[in-house]
Amino acid sequence: MIQHDCSHGAFFKSRRANDWTGRLIGILTLTPYDLWKRSHLVHHSAQGNLDQRGVGDILTLTVDEYNARTFAGRLAYRLYRNPFVLFGVGPIFIFLIHHRLPVGFLRAGFKYWVSAMGTNIAIAILLIAGIVALGWLPFLVTYLFITSLAAIIGVWLFYVQHQFEDTVWDTSDNWQLHEAALYGSSYYDLPPPLRWMTANIGIHHVHHLYSRIPFYRLPDVLRDHPRLAGTGRMTLGESFKTTRLKLWDTLGRRLVTFEAARALRRNAAPRSVKP
Repeated sequence: MIQHDCSHGAFFKSRRANDWTGRLIGILTLTPYDLWKRSHLVHHSAQGNLDQRGVGDILTLTVDEYNARTFAGRLAYRLYRNPFVLFGVGPIFIFLIHHRLPVGFLRAGFKYWVSAMGTNIAIAILLIAGIVALGWLPFLVTYLFITSLAAIIGVWLFYVQHQFEDTVWDTSDNWQLHEAALYGSSYYDLPPPLRWMTANIGIHHVHHLYSRIPFYRLPDVLRDHPRLAGTGRMTLGESFKTTRLKLWDTLGRRLVTFEAARALRRNAAPRSVKP
C-alpha cells in the first residue's frame, strides 16, 4: 500500500522520494514501479468508462457484448471470470510472469523496459541471496507461498473495490470522472485488524475522489464527512457475494450474474442503451 501511495505522490512530499521508495518496494512486490504506476494512473483516469477499458482494470463486458460473442468467446470470458482463475491462477500469473515484461506498453518508450528489466534483475539478486542464505527449497517454498498469497489478496481487494452491483459504468458521452470515482468505487468496511493490515485501502471511493490523500488520513475524511461512510459501503460478508456478478446491464445500470443476463435476453426485446 505504501508503493501504491508513492505512485500517487501521496506518501512523501518529494516526487523523487516517492518514486525511489516505490521502485525499491517493487522488488519485494514483484512489481516494476514505473510500469505499474503508468497503468494504475490510466485506471484512475478511466475507471467506469466503457470506451476506455483494457488498461489496469478487470475485464468487464456488457450483457450485449457478451451475447454478441461466439460460443468460444463466451466460454473464454466465463473462464476468465471464474473465481478460481480470477483469484487463484490470475494473480499468480500477473505477479510472477506478466510483470516481467512491459505488457501493454511495449512500444511506449525505453522507460518501461528499464522499469521491468531493472526490477527483474533486482529480484534475481534477491532470490540468489535468499537461496544462498537459506537453501533453495526452504527459501523458494516460503517465498512463493508469501508472494502468491499477497498477490491473491491484492487482486481480491482490487476486485471488490469496483466490482459490485451498484457500481457505475458509462460510455464516454455520459461518463463523469468524479461520479465514477465516488459511485464506481466501494467503501469496503473491514474489521479494524484487516483495515489496518490493508492500510485503509477499503476506503476506496475517497481515494478515487482525491488520490493525494495518504492512506493514514482516509479514516479522517470519513469522520469529518460522515455521509461518505454510507456511500458504496460493503462489509466483509457482503463482499463474497460479488463474485457472482459478471456483466454490466446497460439498461438496469448494475452488474448482474450470468443467470440474470440470460433472463434479460430471454424476456426482453432487442436492447439498447438509454440516451
